[in-house]
Amino acid sequence: MSVIGDVIEKIKQQDPYEFEFHQAVEEVLLTLEPTTKKHPEFVKAKIYERIVEPDRTITFRVPWTDDKGDVHVNRGFRIQFNNAIGPYKGGLRFHPSVNLSILKFLGFEQIFKNSLTTLPMGGAKGGSDFDPKGKSDADVMRFCQSFMRELFRHIGPDRDVPAGDIGVGGREIGYMYGYYKKLVNEHTGVLTGKALAYGGSLVRPEATGYGCVYFAAEMLATRGLDFKGKTVAISGSGNVAQYAVEKVNELGGKVITLCDSSSTILDEEGIDLEKCGYIMDLKNEKRGRISEYTDKYSNAVCYIGDSVWDVIKNQGIKVDIALPCATQNELDEGHAEALVKNGCICVAEGANMPSTPEAVRVYQDNNVLFGPGKAANAGGVATSGLEMSQNSMRFSWPREEVDARLLQIMKSIHQSCIDAADVYGKKKNDYVLGANIAGFLKVARAMLSYGIV
Repeated sequence: MSVIGDVIEKIKQQDPYEFEFHQAVEEVLLTLEPTTKKHPEFVKAKIYERIVEPDRTITFRVPWTDDKGDVHVNRGFRIQFNNAIGPYKGGLRFHPSVNLSILKFLGFEQIFKNSLTTLPMGGAKGGSDFDPKGKSDADVMRFCQSFMRELFRHIGPDRDVPAGDIGVGGREIGYMYGYYKKLVNEHTGVLTGKALAYGGSLVRPEATGYGCVYFAAEMLATRGLDFKGKTVAISGSGNVAQYAVEKVNELGGKVITLCDSSSTILDEEGIDLEKCGYIMDLKNEKRGRISEYTDKYSNAVCYIGDSVWDVIKNQGIKVDIALPCATQNELDEGHAEALVKNGCICVAEGANMPSTPEAVRVYQDNNVLFGPGKAANAGGVATSGLEMSQNSMRFSWPREEVDARLLQIMKSIHQSCIDAADVYGKKKNDYVLGANIAGFLKVARAMLSYGIV
């Protein structure tokens, strides 16, 4: 068995029930096989064995009381995976599905995503099985303060800088940052995704969605194509999906789908900027359900219980471009085959690992342009890095400058993927192999420089 095979087998034996983590490790390491031949020094220093083990895994109890005075206990996590190239950086996720396997998969992916941005950031992830959905602001505040009472001792502007993720938006970041500031008596850039009033960056809310569309545009350009006149399917209806809709509209495309955990809307007339504004108000301010969209826009159709990809498959909807922006493993082999059958030429992942390995093989076998999440959705963490830079300088860049820097970073990531695929791969523009190897090499070289630590 190869070095890579040995590492994968060991991980599966050590952690037999961490299936999401196994998937992420396999997806990355299998594409790193060419590096074992070109870099025997990595094999000798056991870089492959070391990079799949977190630097530390922190778990803790989070007790809190609700509005009725009832006591609840949740579990908190922070996986500090690798800080070879900079402070740990990665989001916090509040969702009932959160467990060690999911956070290890996300933290592992974050290593390579952060490396691709060219900014000095290591990989981490954290969160809790707490569900903020349906909770009052006061409930969420008490939970966030209890969560931060433990987390604060493990983070810092030069140590670990968390951000938001699923279930952690501006409200949650504000409560956590306010309590962190109270505990340490410092106003430092220890969380990103902050509001502008207390150290946030312009374009940070838009960055993941915008960046995903920018990356897709770069892929399309390799075939002389762009978004103009293209039909686009987007999943999700949160921050990433909303701003992906906004940017697709700006580039001349037509978005026809969005969804949440309970239903999907299909609007074949297109979700234009006015409709997108309605969705932002519905989801961000009113915390409503996407099904309410059809109450205002009666020409749209709501499919209860179906995902975007179910609707496209079952209804035979024509799609040129797909941007999965909801959650991991939302798009399977059957969905991918339906996309190909219905004319899809490009898939860019706005979420983390939303396509199963089988779906990815369908894309690749059918010559569909495919941007994996660690490359295509790196715009969010890249702009978090820009927020960290502005905090360090006690200075704020104007919107145009941040957006221009984001666009340049996404172009650079795209080029890095192509260059690595050309050197190490057998297939032109293999973005999966290119993203994994380009992200890995920088981290591996740093680890090698430090010796055995």
